[in-house]
Amino acid sequence: MKRIMEGSMAVAEAVKVCRPHVIAAYPITPQTHIVENLAQMVANGELKSEFVNVESEFGAASVVLGASAVGARTFSASSSQGLLLMGEVLFNIAGMRLPVVLACANRSVSAPINIWNDHQDAAALRDAGIIQFFAEDNQELHDLMIQAYRVAEDPEISLPCIVNLDGFILTHGFEPVEVCDQKLVDEFLPPYKPLNYLDVKNPMTFGALFEPTWYQETRYRIQETMEEAKPLIEGVSKDFEKTFGRFSGGLLEKYRMEDAESVFISMGSVVGTIKDAVDELRKGGEKAGVLKVRVFRPFPTEAIVEALSGVKNVVVMEKMISLGAGGILASEIKQAFYRNPQAPKVDNFIFGLGGRDIPLESIVEAYEKTKKQDNRDVFVDLRKEALEVDY
Repeated sequence: MKRIMEGSMAVAEAVKVCRPHVIAAYPITPQTHIVENLAQMVANGELKSEFVNVESEFGAASVVLGASAVGARTFSASSSQGLLLMGEVLFNIAGMRLPVVLACANRSVSAPINIWNDHQDAAALRDAGIIQFFAEDNQELHDLMIQAYRVAEDPEISLPCIVNLDGFILTHGFEPVEVCDQKLVDEFLPPYKPLNYLDVKNPMTFGALFEPTWYQETRYRIQETMEEAKPLIEGVSKDFEKTFGRFSGGLLEKYRMEDAESVFISMGSVVGTIKDAVDELRKGGEKAGVLKVRVFRPFPTEAIVEALSGVKNVVVMEKMISLGAGGILASEIKQAFYRNPQAPKVDNFIFGLGGRDIPLESIVEAYEKTKKQDNRDVFVDLRKEALEVDY
């Protein structure tokens, strides 16, 4: 059934049909509508789940950690500072190999305080051992939430997943969404059956103290599992297509790439605007295309190298930066081509931080700058008058 709904409701509807046993989250802009909707569903009897009110995001993460450790399917959500407050527990959840699923309504990180969208919050957790998806629109968001449970709970993976959605742009934006049927979801997503869980009849320890003799091997195993998750993610997306009749997954998405010589790479909702910019560039004779990174962790290195075979120029446009180093996504792309003699020229542009508007014209202008051999511009649409302020 297709309905017009905001992204927050698309998340809540997806979580509902996944039948989580325990939900815990703390309200924070722009994530609040997600858990408001889920709380209403529980109160109305539409969803049989334990909704736990907590005093902070740290508490919310702790509740779903404990619930997952005893074998429950769980859900939480957060944003920005809230996600960072969860950080200590999220590292534990990954290290304990608990398949918790979260939604992150991406928002800038303070200071200065900013409630609008960029991807700095998700980027801060890129090394935690958490699988990360990025949605372009509300339909993809709805579908990825369901797929995230299949991936996280696979017994060969058993790692947490975060589905990222751009704050306000998707969380509060209304779009048509084909809501997944409960019966089909039950076929696609079987009841969660953990291999290891806390049980008084079979005592075991989670998150124990590991001396140097053993700790390094835990990091190795998570790294290996991340690599193993790549083909699983592709397989789950194909199964989803067979079950629901639409493709909404996989590691990457290609747009007008058949004969592309220059390719834009980005993540999240801005990809839609970049596609429009490519359509305009095509009208002018430019052989441009788009490669959308749908899965940021594990980073799809091999798939990206294959997709960019024969491409001369890459234009990475991203809403995150490693301060003191540069663009995060661009660094990953360059690393993917390490020692590859066929590596394309890579230009990096940082834009949209703090919710700065990204008009189509700015994308085309950035593309034109890549034709300059000495192009050193990184930030798009900087305000000169703002740079004169002493921060």
